[in-house]
Amino acid sequence: MRTKHTRARLGAFVTMALLAALVVIPSASGLTPSTFESTDGNTAVDGAAPAHDWDGLSPAVLRADKADTPSGQNDESFVQGTKEDTAIPTVETGSIPPNKSDLTRFRIATEKVGTADFMYLAWNRTNTLGSANMDFEFNQSSTLTSNNKTPVRTSGDMLVTFDFASGGNNVQLGLARWSTTGPCEANGAKAPCWGPIVDLDANANADGGVSADQKFGEAALNLTAAGVFPASQCVNFGSAYLKSRSSDSFSSALKDVVPPETVNLTNCGSVRIVKTDDAANPLAGAGFTLYKDNAPVGGSRGAEDTATTLTCSTDATGVCTIVNVFFGSYWVVETTVPAGVDAAADAAISVVTTTPVTVNLVDPRQRGAIRVVKTAKHFDKATSPNLAATFTVKQNGTTVGTITTDGTTGLGCMGNLLLSSYTVEETTGPAGYLKDPDVKTVNVDTKGTCAAGYKSVSFENKPLSNITVSFQSQVTGGTAASIDCTGLSPDGGDATPNAFDDTSETYKNLTEGTYTCTVVVDP
Repeated sequence: MRTKHTRARLGAFVTMALLAALVVIPSASGLTPSTFESTDGNTAVDGAAPAHDWDGLSPAVLRADKADTPSGQNDESFVQGTKEDTAIPTVETGSIPPNKSDLTRFRIATEKVGTADFMYLAWNRTNTLGSANMDFEFNQSSTLTSNNKTPVRTSGDMLVTFDFASGGNNVQLGLARWSTTGPCEANGAKAPCWGPIVDLDANANADGGVSADQKFGEAALNLTAAGVFPASQCVNFGSAYLKSRSSDSFSSALKDVVPPETVNLTNCGSVRIVKTDDAANPLAGAGFTLYKDNAPVGGSRGAEDTATTLTCSTDATGVCTIVNVFFGSYWVVETTVPAGVDAAADAAISVVTTTPVTVNLVDPRQRGAIRVVKTAKHFDKATSPNLAATFTVKQNGTTVGTITTDGTTGLGCMGNLLLSSYTVEETTGPAGYLKDPDVKTVNVDTKGTCAAGYKSVSFENKPLSNITVSFQSQVTGGTAASIDCTGLSPDGGDATPNAFDDTSETYKNLTEGTYTCTVVVDP
């Protein structure tokens, strides 16, 4: 059970002079080692650097700034005797109950100071009627209850109580956790319930202050020292809201509420990986594992660096996120590589805040090679085979380059080709040979270079021949002839193929085969 209500009631008997001093001349000192001014009851930065406050929050990070629905028929409040232990509070809209705080706004910020996690809270209200008894609730689940307002509570959810007596500013701060088994803070309550409240003031794990007009209050909590963020466990709260109680009794009815707001309250970070190829296309199915970068830190990943259980796989957009990452140094290692690309190099990262670390990793597209093997039929092995030729390489009908074969070996290669289907055709060949007429398809589907792993395609050149048919009359002017080779045209053409005026016809660049030539002699 909470025991600090006695201290709160005794504070009411402090002399008015002392109360006035407390209100008019607030102290700016904060909860060390934080330099946040959490006890001065204002938003201004009053001290010298590195002091900071709500008007100059850095290096702290604002996690939530939630304004209440304006007072009136749409303003939310708790009704029907809803209490802190009510699992599904009853919420309705309308005016705030008389003589109770009309809450208008709450703010939450966090800061890492050394190895400690600090949280800063602030609230605003429009009136000062009655005592101030307010609770900040932090939930881990984002699933809403049937009231469609407040999240479902789960074991370990957190409640920060903020109390001070009417007419004074002796702030009392407490911490409770949602328990599914008990014990409970409220007398006679049964689990699930809020567990016993820990006095944060007594343990020097929190402090706070209020403004002179008591319409603003703030507090600082050392979440690490309070055990909210243990060193060996990631804790995540994703939602927070502010509510008021009707009295300093924990079992009193709840009244006004500033509805829940999304927050990112955690002692761990996250790593967001963006994976593309070297043409900026997103890559799905790339798997990653975080390796702890143990001493010596940096350089390159070594045997001393150990794999964690923190993994993710990219979706269709090429993105995946690893959550619950303790602060420290890591290697992002690609362990599953999509087809057709090479793995990116290990990336060294440092996770030092709750702000996600974004890592852009590029997998270069794999490339292959095409080697042409050129041969010539019946070449003279005693002399140069004359195997030099040029081949055109096309992808989808577009020329991407040419390959020239060596005149002696008949070999030529083109590398750095993206994995794809290509066509290869001979465009120029050696003199005396017929170019290979075939257009050949080559599927470059594996990684390779001109030294190894290339795809081969063969072409053969066949030697060409000339046929010359000659006629000569032994008597000048004695006889004449016509020469015709079936299916062939003579070199230079024959303007009078039916006339007897031929003495010699040459038919060039003939491939292997049988040819029939007819010579008609007219005496």
